[in-house]
Amino acid sequence: MTYCVGMVLDRGLVLMSDTRTNSGVDNISVFRKMYHWSNPGERIIALMTAGNLATTQAVISRLEERTKAPVDRQNSLLELPSMFQVAVEAGKLLREIVQETQDDNGQHGKGRFTASMILAGQIKGMEPRLFLIYPEGNFIEASFDTPFFQIGETKYGRPILIRGYERTMSFEDAVKLLMVSFDSTLKANLSVGLPLDLMVIERDGFAAKHERRIDSTDPYFQAVSSGWSDALRNAFHSLPDYSFYREQT
Repeated sequence: MTYCVGMVLDRGLVLMSDTRTNSGVDNISVFRKMYHWSNPGERIIALMTAGNLATTQAVISRLEERTKAPVDRQNSLLELPSMFQVAVEAGKLLREIVQETQDDNGQHGKGRFTASMILAGQIKGMEPRLFLIYPEGNFIEASFDTPFFQIGETKYGRPILIRGYERTMSFEDAVKLLMVSFDSTLKANLSVGLPLDLMVIERDGFAAKHERRIDSTDPYFQAVSSGWSDALRNAFHSLPDYSFYREQT
């Protein structure tokens, strides 16, 4: 399984993904799920993936080839005129690969090779944009009502994001919020695991403002994890005590 989050702020975009893949409890590996391409000063595009690993790697490999092969330059992420067109092309490619894989494996393969993606980025002269792309190739865009997207194992980290997110928050607070969301997911589900990949894209920066990998020895992540656990326990004990003998009203 996977957990990835893309978030829109007034200041730009913040992305985080885990790196765990597994085919059973005895076959666990680490694979990157966050990728990005850029023309400094002109555009930056990032992609996070969840689902069948062979499918997502095929999508990334073909996108990489298009940025290098002259014959495919017109469909390259570095040449398309808008983020909407980038989302259309990425969705089309995902749908094609899913369909090809299912056809090659017959009916028994149906549903086993699906994947989803979060696409984020900005092209000069346009707004930063965030999209959620489904296995069928269609997609939706983040808005003021839906300012972040999750893919993979979403349910454990979602309540944290809903309660803590503010569009005007700083990048630093957004990273802290994502750390808490991922820590809650890691604690609840073994199919999501460290290390984590983090990227911050500042509005009109057209490059990664901040990028790092967070492993189990990271002191800040350890501090957030232990501090959040302590804060939850303190909040729980501060609530009014329940009594079996409370008067009924």
